[in-house]
Amino acid sequence: MPRLIAALAVALAFALATAPASSQQAGVTYFEDPSLEQRYRELLHELRCTVCQNQSLADSDAGLARDLRRELRDQLNAGSSNPQIIDFMVARYGEFVLYRPPFSPATYLLWIGPFVLLVFGLIVLWATARGSQTARQLQPTDEQAREKARRLLSEGKDV
Repeated sequence: MPRLIAALAVALAFALATAPASSQQAGVTYFEDPSLEQRYRELLHELRCTVCQNQSLADSDAGLARDLRRELRDQLNAGSSNPQIIDFMVARYGEFVLYRPPFSPATYLLWIGPFVLLVFGLIVLWATARGSQTARQLQPTDEQAREKARRLLSEGKDV
């Protein structure tokens, strides 16, 4: 019985300790204007947290992401348009902050690189498969090898 009470006390303590964290929704911001709320949500998914591993501002719980969400909210409340907000973020954090960077000379490798690697991989795969087929065709059969060995041995007796 004392073990059961101790286990329940630990479970209750754990539940109470995690309740405040789980009841808060990260990044939830309510605007009075639903269109601002919609723009805010769209921009949260278009912008990347610069300190996280491939997470949008909507997905990240990092301190910088909270700061960027607050900046985004402030800019929307100030009346900035989406392009103005994106330009501001790019000027401050670079194009890395964009989830979909523009197709420009600076990002050609980013956009074209995967296709080049795919083509290169297919060429290597094709060459490897072709080379193994050629090697198999050139290998003599057992009977051919025996005949050649007999011929060489018989020529060697004549010497």
